[in-house]
Amino acid sequence: MPLFFLMRLQHVRLPVRVGCPDELRQVSVLVATGLIEAEIAPADPSGRYALPRLATVLRITEAGRAELAAMNRPPAPRPYAPHPRPRPRRGLQLM
Repeated sequence: MPLFFLMRLQHVRLPVRVGCPDELRQVSVLVATGLIEAEIAPADPSGRYALPRLATVLRITEAGRAELAAMNRPPAPRPYAPHPRPRPRRGLQLM
């Protein structure tokens, strides 16, 4: 999951090179969403489309840092809502 990869990136010294195909996909998603800046080298420099083989993650953007802060923040407490009072039943009640 790209957000777990983003969490890992916050603990490494940047820039960092990525070569694993799964991590390259995650870098691609994080770049597309604006959470990191990275240079993704094309696999074929002739210009033909091919999957990249190497990426260099340069930095985590401000949006990425905000996302990390939101993930580390505990959930907000739910407002107190008292349980509704039980309504009296009419008719016979078995006990």
